[in-house]
Amino acid sequence: MPSEAKEWSVIFWSGVNTVTGANFMLEGQNVRILIDCGMVQGGSDSEKENNKSFPYDPSSIDHLFVTHAHMDHVGRIPKLVKDGFHGKIYSTPETKSLAKLMLANAAGIQESQSKERGAPPIFDKQDVDKSFVFWETIDYHQEKLINQSFSVRVLDAGHILGSSMYEFVCKKEDGKSFKIVFTGDVGNSPSILLRDTEPITGTDYLVMESVYGDRNHEPKEFRDRKFKEVVIDSIKNKGTLLIPAFSLERAQTILYELNKLIESAVIPKIPVFLDSPLAIELTTIYESITSLYNEKVRSEISKGDDIFDFPRLKETARSWESRKIFKTPNPKIIIAGSGMSTAGRVLSHEKYVLPDKNSTLLLVGYQAPGTLGREIQSGAKEVMIGDEITKVNAQIITIDGYSAHKDSDHLVEFVGESSSSIKGVFIVMGEPKSARFLAQRLRDDVGVKAVTPEPAKTYPLS
Repeated sequence: MPSEAKEWSVIFWSGVNTVTGANFMLEGQNVRILIDCGMVQGGSDSEKENNKSFPYDPSSIDHLFVTHAHMDHVGRIPKLVKDGFHGKIYSTPETKSLAKLMLANAAGIQESQSKERGAPPIFDKQDVDKSFVFWETIDYHQEKLINQSFSVRVLDAGHILGSSMYEFVCKKEDGKSFKIVFTGDVGNSPSILLRDTEPITGTDYLVMESVYGDRNHEPKEFRDRKFKEVVIDSIKNKGTLLIPAFSLERAQTILYELNKLIESAVIPKIPVFLDSPLAIELTTIYESITSLYNEKVRSEISKGDDIFDFPRLKETARSWESRKIFKTPNPKIIIAGSGMSTAGRVLSHEKYVLPDKNSTLLLVGYQAPGTLGREIQSGAKEVMIGDEITKVNAQIITIDGYSAHKDSDHLVEFVGESSSSIKGVFIVMGEPKSARFLAQRLRDDVGVKAVTPEPAKTYPLS
């Protein structure tokens, strides 16, 4: 059934009071638009939440706009299609390519887990394939008139390859219009690989993430120095350096950083393993799309540098190759998923690495509450991996500076650039403390009306 709403409004179905599960609805002039349809990640209830029916009729949705290919933004799209969605899906071409791999991988995991549980999967590979029948692409800076009620323009979010912000111009009953921007996740510019987040101007409303809304990252110079020191110390200790990394963006960034250290002879050529089939596949896309990198990286590529490859790097796509890593003498470096230690091959490596006082676990990404990664990061002396208790004797180090999200100061600065026109800012995709802190900062420092919205509440837009 199509929307009967005339006046424009926004509803936050999920992705509030939490850092995952983005799913927002823009509705008005008889049209229903979703921005992102992501999975809830971390915590014991995530599977239950992702299995729930949508709080709206999927067949009533006309358009879905996808900001980027992380699972907390795309992970429930196949379920949306399975449950009746038949509208159009839009994203940048790069996001579409990455999402194909991400969702196919997720379907495989779903099907495997469903056999273990004896319950049907949330979605399967057929649902993934059907999703891409509806999927179209929009390039950066392209302005597209979707219908007579609204148009959209795509801006570079600088978060991961292909990440976008959507700038909607919505026409009201009286013929006037307003502008609302959904940022998705905004990048930690200047990024190691990517171009800077583009500024927004003249918007009336802003829907913005707040993962790091209450804290700042380490200075980038400190991040670079600390990473180099961690790698050097691990080699001196003749241990294993294990880096749990998100397959999308973080794994590629770490490969790039190691490439620099090895090519400049800062560290010796020791074995480095990229032990994630998904990260290996995603890296091929990163290697093929170079136009979206920043000027420094594009210059390196133009001079012939293969930025994601170096001597003694081994990609271990097959499980038997992964098992052989344990027999490789130390020192060695392993990059494995998942980034929060919730699943994947990193768990097997943690069983081996965590008890070893000469080894190091390096956390380079956000660790959500309720995840094994957060438990280890918080100083646990022993953890449960599978059905085994594993002692934590290894050195645990966190480097926040590799985050692909803007920190508190830069989020405030980002809003400040467009503050003269803003009527309201909706703070989403953050833990409650982080979101509330950022909202207060925006009210105090920038002078804009900023709120942390309630789930499922309708917020009129005028």
